[in-house]
Amino acid sequence: MNTTVSLTELAATELASAVASNNGRSALTICGGRDAQLRQTLMALRAGEGLSEHSSPGEATLQVLVGHITLRSADNSWEGKLGDLLPIPTEVHAVDALEDSVILLTVVKAQQL
Repeated sequence: MNTTVSLTELAATELASAVASNNGRSALTICGGRDAQLRQTLMALRAGEGLSEHSSPGEATLQVLVGHITLRSADNSWEGKLGDLLPIPTEVHAVDALEDSVILLTVVKAQQL
């Protein structure tokens, strides 16, 4: 990435899209992609929406840019508010938006040997 990205501006745009959408979600990959080892995706979730249980393809963190979320696994849950950085567990997990929220998901895919 050779240009500066305003996460604040992108968060506002994606949140407006999420609130207006039928599924209450919006996402934009801002760095990397499916074939890159590092991927950063900005996700906006309308209050009451979330990401159902899933696995992560590698090490990952979630940073809360707007709102309030819960990150949960089978045995634990963690709340995240503005500015919080949460390591994502390696086990199956899910995310719930407790209020209109925007998160920055950073994933480093495990190298395949």
